[in-house]
Amino acid sequence: MPSAVVLVSGGLDSATLLALARADGFELQALTIDYGQRHRYEIEAARRVCAAADVARHLVLSLDLRAIGGSALTTGMAVPKDRSRDEMSHGIPVTYVPARNTIFLSLALGWAESLGALDLFIGVNATDRAGYPDCRAEFIDAFQHLANRATKLGSGTASWKIHTPLLDLSKADIIRRGLALGVDYSLTHTCYDPGEAGRPCGHCDACQLRQAGFQEAGIPDPLLTTFPAGT
Repeated sequence: MPSAVVLVSGGLDSATLLALARADGFELQALTIDYGQRHRYEIEAARRVCAAADVARHLVLSLDLRAIGGSALTTGMAVPKDRSRDEMSHGIPVTYVPARNTIFLSLALGWAESLGALDLFIGVNATDRAGYPDCRAEFIDAFQHLANRATKLGSGTASWKIHTPLLDLSKADIIRRGLALGVDYSLTHTCYDPGEAGRPCGHCDACQLRQAGFQEAGIPDPLLTTFPAGT
């Protein structure tokens, strides 16, 4: 069984990504980056998600991007709340972390090469493309091109493949696909600005997009049982 390195944040996208990678016949090597994010409760969610997916190994790497700053996720800058879908679809939000996916894929590439694995999975998707340039197909293509020229494996006869099975899927589509594969979304975490015990704020972009995804899929969000509204 070939191995693949899968980037896992603990959110619903990466939980679905793990299930899809397993369905494709890969042994799962999960990589989570603890980069000093304010929503660091997602690290614990990533551990739960990986345990449920029975990954071969879950590596949590610490790389404190707070020293770089430039994002509401790594500084004291306020996380935007109650933005409309139209506002979310224009411009790059302050929750963009400078070069994050470039950094994450580079780390995944290094680990994969040490494992002799040529397949990487990342959960970029249709919802994220508008606001995040490192979630777009042209970025993925460019990084794959780089990987095949910047590594020992790529300089030989082998060829790297970056898998993006969620790229053209909406949140609702991702949820439907995950449920069909048995993903337990109660284990996941999405909120950019969580409260005590990871309670979702319900107002940041990430929370709103998650809520809309479950509504469009016609399925209740299991986190509403864990954290009932108004409590």
